[in-house]
Amino acid sequence: MNTERRVLLLGATGRTGGRVAAQLLERGVAVRAIVRSAGRLPTDIAQHPLIEVVEADLLMMPTGQLVGQLAGCDTVISCLGHNISARGLFGQPHLLVERSVRRVHEAVEVQPSAAPVRLILMSSVSVNLPEHGDARRGSGERAYLGALRAVLPPARDNQRAADFLAHEVGPEDGQLQWVAVRPDTLIEGDVDEYVVHDTLVASIFKPDRTRMAHVAHFMCELVTDDTTWERWRGRMPVVVDAPSS
Repeated sequence: MNTERRVLLLGATGRTGGRVAAQLLERGVAVRAIVRSAGRLPTDIAQHPLIEVVEADLLMMPTGQLVGQLAGCDTVISCLGHNISARGLFGQPHLLVERSVRRVHEAVEVQPSAAPVRLILMSSVSVNLPEHGDARRGSGERAYLGALRAVLPPARDNQRAADFLAHEVGPEDGQLQWVAVRPDTLIEGDVDEYVVHDTLVASIFKPDRTRMAHVAHFMCELVTDDTTWERWRGRMPVVVDAPSS
């Protein structure tokens, strides 16, 4: 049991977030989950002895209360996102992911801990690395994604959250360290083989596939294995299924 680990999990009722919760609990990692509707958690997760469920709206939570929720947690995992529906794509809050990341950063700055807090953010391959770091992404693809962000709030939200971490927090922040995990097209399936890359390996026009279970597994590795964390700290790795999967 990883009794020394405690994760503050955001988005535990989502498809990927639920898998993260289940896999963390299987590894013996304690989880504190902030959810808007506790009733959406599966019974086996909600009643697990290692989980603490906090029913609240993160964006409406007073800073002091969020500081309290961070107490004792060495890692924050955000699997927050927008539902694929008209309301989810175009309804409020448009900047759910960015605002949540900023709130976590604010809370960490208000009440610094002895060791840096780790933030693991679920991002997307639609997100650009700083300074055109994804050499595979040409000007045409960047222009297409720029237009997509102008039309679709979730695409803009994911990029702004990543930009905040890269440019405003930076890779060497003394209080908040981070990894932004970029999966490709999300699909169902159990954990099998997957590959983690430094940069993009597929075009947005010919996407690859990533099982949600693989995203969850890699996030859990970042939590429980310090070598994996140091390898990817301050970076935006791309996770895709291995060809054999």
